[in-house]
Amino acid sequence: MEAKTFQEWVERYYESRKWSDFDIFKRIGFLTEETGEVARAIRALEIGRDREDEDVQEKSIQHQALKEELGDVLGNIMAIATHYEMDIGEIFESHVEKLNARYQKKE
Repeated sequence: MEAKTFQEWVERYYESRKWSDFDIFKRIGFLTEETGEVARAIRALEIGRDREDEDVQEKSIQHQALKEELGDVLGNIMAIATHYEMDIGEIFESHVEKLNARYQKKE
């Protein structure tokens, strides 16, 4: 799926669930929460579970969990971009330009 298509899908889906009614400060809170869940999923993949009350899961299940959490982060990023009427493709391009300008080899 193309990024713009995903952004449009997120916008429609969030509107249908009334999630787009949340103010931007709640949205950034959701993004923060989901980022923490990405960190937890990476911990599980990299060092495993270290508490007795946590179940050990197969790598494929851990990998799927990370994929889902990354999707949640992306959904929130798309919602924030849409809130500020930004096209995700333009954000991608801007980021590439910024990094190229900042780290381009000087000759």
